[in-house]
Amino acid sequence: MEEVRRKLPLHCPACESPLRVARLFCKSCGTEVSGSFELPLITRLSDKEQAFIIDFVKSSGSLKDMAKDRGISYPTVRNLLDDLIDRIKLLEKGDAL
Repeated sequence: MEEVRRKLPLHCPACESPLRVARLFCKSCGTEVSGSFELPLITRLSDKEQAFIIDFVKSSGSLKDMAKDRGISYPTVRNLLDDLIDRIKLLEKGDAL
């Protein structure tokens, strides 16, 4: 039977505030680390934004190749990259949820 992969929640279901990691657990040896840890920036991006980054790396940073692979125009890919850059800047400042 295939394991169901659950998506990591990023926001509180009650108030929509950003969630933080409180506990990490090693499945192999049972070590547990607890505290209050911020999620890495990349995990706070949407699935679509993360997919764009993966495609960008796989295309060696070639927006032309990304446009070809995705079947969209170069300006569209450039706009998606610009939007992603803006989103990352907001997350770095702490202004985005």
